[in-house]
Amino acid sequence: MNAHIPVLYQEIIHALQPRNGGRYVDGTLGAGGHARGILEACTPDGLLLGLDVDPQALALARETLAPYEGRIHLVQASHITLSAQLAALKWDQVDGILLDLGASSMQFDNAERGFSFMQDGPLDMRFGPQARQSAEDIVNTFDERELASIIFHYGEDRDSRKIAKAIVMNRPLHTTRELVAVIEKASPRRGDRVHPATQTFQALRIAVNDELAAVEKTLPQAVASLKSGGRCAVISFHSLEDRIVKDYFREQSKDIVNPPYERIYEVERKAVVKSITKKPLVASEEEIKDNPRARSAKLRVIEKI
Repeated sequence: MNAHIPVLYQEIIHALQPRNGGRYVDGTLGAGGHARGILEACTPDGLLLGLDVDPQALALARETLAPYEGRIHLVQASHITLSAQLAALKWDQVDGILLDLGASSMQFDNAERGFSFMQDGPLDMRFGPQARQSAEDIVNTFDERELASIIFHYGEDRDSRKIAKAIVMNRPLHTTRELVAVIEKASPRRGDRVHPATQTFQALRIAVNDELAAVEKTLPQAVASLKSGGRCAVISFHSLEDRIVKDYFREQSKDIVNPPYERIYEVERKAVVKSITKKPLVASEEEIKDNPRARSAKLRVIEKI
């Protein structure tokens, strides 16, 4: 995939409506493709804070965004530190926030990072050096029940127990190819378009980077950081993330008011946001043809009331 055309690019620019003088956050900077579009659209005075835990991504983004040097602040940090990063810049509130969740194409394409079951490489899967353990640590040290739980809950794989048992019987495993061979033997899915290793690799990656907890911690900070009329756009690539985003946005878009003579809620409040996308936006057939990874992307957008 061309690193310069990130997923749902036009939809993101349309959703965030960047304008001159605005302040924007790309919490998952990657190679800087979305950020460049935002900076282009908020010329000449819009500012952007870009966060990414991956030092390789940050280095690439610095090159991509070099023409906007005076208008960018790039930090090697997770989006879960959003509030602290904004406080450090003395930005009270911002006009737009983007989160493009999951691993980037750049990470999948680098065999040395261990994200892809299609290439041989070390079992790493860490987004950045802050991750406490690698996929190799999990595969070789977690007990069978823990492994099955990870594969079942984060990979939604019905063969989780079989796969976990096979992993434990064949340890130690050090490379992606070794792990794929074990999974294929334990869970041979003939005629199924989805490769049998897909869900286990997804599950391990989510566990290594604590991805779901990170989304849960970031969303409240994002909503709190938006000014009135500011927008937050979130792209997710699997149902677990999308469910967290959907549920949180829905909860924030409701009035919480006690019925007469009853006290159900400790604290009453009006809706905090309104939904801009009634259903998630998805990639066009044309985009999916150019970039097959866009197939599973879902974009949800809210606006602060």
